[in-house]
Amino acid sequence: MSANAIESPMPESFLKVEMQNKGIVDALYKGLSNGHTGTVAKLIASDLEWWFHGPPRCQHMMRILTGESSHTKFKFEPRSIEVVGDCVIAEGWEGAQVYWVHVWTLKDGVITQFREYFNTWLTVKDISPHGWEIRHENHTLWQSHPRDLFSRSLPGLILGI
Repeated sequence: MSANAIESPMPESFLKVEMQNKGIVDALYKGLSNGHTGTVAKLIASDLEWWFHGPPRCQHMMRILTGESSHTKFKFEPRSIEVVGDCVIAEGWEGAQVYWVHVWTLKDGVITQFREYFNTWLTVKDISPHGWEIRHENHTLWQSHPRDLFSRSLPGLILGI
């Protein structure tokens, strides 16, 4: 393991892209909550890759994005939005019955991939070769942490990036 890899700060350009990506996802949720479909459409690639885990009746975000459902049927209000590489992870929960995680992947300022997890604990792990040599001794980059659901038993998944 290289000492420089641990001590060297992230390049400023990388931090700028991370902040830009977080801002794009934040704008997406604001656009959705206000019903601004034109704004939302500009943020998402036309060939968005989508993956879902949870009860089929809970595919709320994809129904909103495709126009099958209105933005008022299910409100997504993220409790946290965090950046992990080129992914932005949004997490939200309402009471003891609703917990969701969205993982948005961006390329050149456009959302190209979307993973939706509903009532599922998620752990994001670094599986790249450089990740094994640098930074993360246990390789966990992000983990579900909803305070309101800590005693609830939900299925768990690991997402490798």
